[in-house]
Amino acid sequence: MDMLHLHLESFRKRPALFHLTEERWRAAAKRHAAAAKRLRVTIGWDGDIIGEALKTADVMINNSPPKDDLRSRAPRLKWIQTTGAGIDGLLPLDWLPSDIALTNNRGAHGPKAEESCAMAISLLNARLPQMIAAQRNHAWQPVYTTPVAGKTVVVIGFGDLGQGAGRAAKKLGARVIAVTRSGKAGRPADEAHPVDRIDRVLPMADFVIVTTPLTPETRNLLDRRRLDLLKPEACLVNIGRSPVVDYEALREKLARGTLAGAVLDVFQPEPLPPDSPFWDTPNLIALPHVSCDDPRYVDRLLDFWFENLARFRAGKRLKNLIDRRLGY
Repeated sequence: MDMLHLHLESFRKRPALFHLTEERWRAAAKRHAAAAKRLRVTIGWDGDIIGEALKTADVMINNSPPKDDLRSRAPRLKWIQTTGAGIDGLLPLDWLPSDIALTNNRGAHGPKAEESCAMAISLLNARLPQMIAAQRNHAWQPVYTTPVAGKTVVVIGFGDLGQGAGRAAKKLGARVIAVTRSGKAGRPADEAHPVDRIDRVLPMADFVIVTTPLTPETRNLLDRRRLDLLKPEACLVNIGRSPVVDYEALREKLARGTLAGAVLDVFQPEPLPPDSPFWDTPNLIALPHVSCDDPRYVDRLLDFWFENLARFRAGKRLKNLIDRRLGY
């Protein structure tokens, strides 16, 4: 396998953090000079040259690849790398030819997710949203809470994000219970349960952290009935995908005071509309989808891609290969 055509596609509506710019590509090519010399690279924006690029592209980095008639439009294409970890926007994968590999950027988010979850657990445990509201009202209203140590954190999904959440909880002295599709999880979980036992696990939670990918099986996993299984003093954090949780039921519980607090980093739609009731929901911290990404995101993505490129050229199994049956 000699010269390959790599096409990079970016979208201006996405934050600049995720843009595959000429400058970022040149820096990555310099770090991987030998491999980069065997690539012909095109860079497109918002589909401006995608039609022409597909005619000869062998590989592509594109978070929203074209789905219609892809094989006839891209006769040489063998591998698509997404810029993100979640691929829920691409499901179902019936558009993807069987001989085109699809990989994601799973593994890039763990360190930042760990820090963000440590922050979320700590501020919710201290009832900081409640005290910030009191500050805005010029009200001196002390709230006294026990430490996080010894409390129970239930992490739903235990991939890269979930393990980061688990590490954060363990460093704060909490017990970590993982809920996964298989019912298995390694460190730092203290125990793990399959999804079909989630109703038994939720009442134990002092904190629930949602990190699972969005699939048909996880959509509305935390519905109104399951949210009602949480004790009133429990708190919820979502750094995964918003449709996993019934947000309207969650908002009502926060407004009634039957849930102590929440940190939500993901919404639908995004950005959150100015008239959304979530801006003013009591004891809610609404974050603009920043918990898991850092400004070096594309640099690390491209380094990972070059590592995988060596595997691709050698005919080895690619890292982060999507399981078409599971959807992640």
